[in-house]
Amino acid sequence: MSRRRRRQTDIKQRRNGMKVIELDKTREFTEGGMKRFFLVEDSPFFKIINFNLAAGATFPVHSHDLDGQLSIQVLQGDGFFLGAEGTEIAAKTGDILISEIREPHGVRAASDMRLVVTIAPPI
Repeated sequence: MSRRRRRQTDIKQRRNGMKVIELDKTREFTEGGMKRFFLVEDSPFFKIINFNLAAGATFPVHSHDLDGQLSIQVLQGDGFFLGAEGTEIAAKTGDILISEIREPHGVRAASDMRLVVTIAPPI
């Protein structure tokens, strides 16, 4: 599905500068891998991205050489937030990791895992 068509499908309502995005429409997994859906783009203030990791998949530890913050919210599933020097923090549905964007971060899914990542300012 094209990004334009997917965006039209995922947006439930757009009214008075507000929009509602139906995250259930992005409930797709790639066996052994990660699937990414951009939910909010081109905002000068933040970016929101939905990542879906199949059980056993890892979003490798990485960092960005710039100032800003990020949050990683677990919508579904369980696994681990990953950090520098092998750090692992248990993560389950409803948990949110908040970090400076230059700090190493990643995720490993123990079960199918759905995440919403917010980055401010956007990169």
